Amino acid sequence: MLQIIQSPSKYIQGPNALKEIGHYAKLLSDHYLVIADDIVMKIAAPIIEESLKKVSIEGLFERFGSECSKKEIQRLGDVLKANNCRGVIGAGGGKTLDTAKAVAYYHKVPVLIVPTIASNDAPTSALSVIYKETGEFDEYLMFPTNPDMVFMDTTIIAKAPVRLFVAGMGDALSTYFEGRACSLSRAQTMAGGQSTLAAMGLARLCYDTLLEEGYKAKLAVENGVATIAVNRIVEANTYLSGIGFESSGLAAAHAIHNGFTILEECHHMYHGEKVAFGTLTQLVLENAPKEELETVLEFCDRIGLPITLAQIGVKEGDGFKEKKIMDVAKASCAEGESIHNMPFKVTPEQVYAAILTADALGKAWQA
Repeated sequence: MLQIIQSPSKYIQGPNALKEIGHYAKLLSDHYLVIADDIVMKIAAPIIEESLKKVSIEGLFERFGSECSKKEIQRLGDVLKANNCRGVIGAGGGKTLDTAKAVAYYHKVPVLIVPTIASNDAPTSALSVIYKETGEFDEYLMFPTNPDMVFMDTTIIAKAPVRLFVAGMGDALSTYFEGRACSLSRAQTMAGGQSTLAAMGLARLCYDTLLEEGYKAKLAVENGVATIAVNRIVEANTYLSGIGFESSGLAAAHAIHNGFTILEECHHMYHGEKVAFGTLTQLVLENAPKEELETVLEFCDRIGLPITLAQIGVKEGDGFKEKKIMDVAKASCAEGESIHNMPFKVTPEQVYAAILTADALGKAWQA
């Protein structure tokens, strides 16, 4: 099997980076469909609009619905086609960005990605996570190329809710451990081949950066400012994790996240929060060394990532708790799930045991 690494054509990060989007957008098209939700329209749309106008680019602004679903992708594609737009700019969170990528893919136009939060590693990837309209995971939609450009404006990101910033660290936390598992099993990655030294190097750098800079960055974002630590965590959450997960592979952590999407009581949790608990569960599943488990527990607990089932919405005293966790375990092991990239065969019973043990470890750590 070939070894493959892939990435966006351009990754642009820094204070007020969004003010320069017109200059770069002009290289690819002269008429864009700009997709953002109501909140982001107020934050980023005026900056984008002014930058596009400076270079005589037309922008049609359309609000994003609440879910990256097939229905929403179809609706926005119809808007693009009806208005003869020849490019897409997606601004906002992961679901908005995934929708923008899908619309651009189906209509064969360039796409520029503008995250206003650093809550996950979706921006750089050549895939979209498609959900059902009810919020449950549906499928991965794979693209032949990564986004044309990604803009990370750290001035905007530093003012986003702290919980979203921390959730991004939860998503990034899994990168190294899932990549390590895929490297051992020689599994095929999202890039279509086996992992490269470069991809694993980025994945390890992502993990090391989280441990070194994560807490400092959280404190800065709590005060709405962008420090060197914030800049480094934005890069870790987005670029290092994005290239790392896509080109070094997904394994149990993300599959367990997908399993938890079947529980309605977990729908209020962010992607990265559930992935963080999935990472802890993966470490239990592979019987990771005690020191490694404790490092992950300490990191998560310190910055506010969940380490117990109660923290992701599965409460004690629920008479159906055991059945629900087994349902999650079965969903995690569904055919085609990334858990089968682990370097050993995984069964729902093993996942069930690992989830309950991860929960027990989390409770013991808190005590």
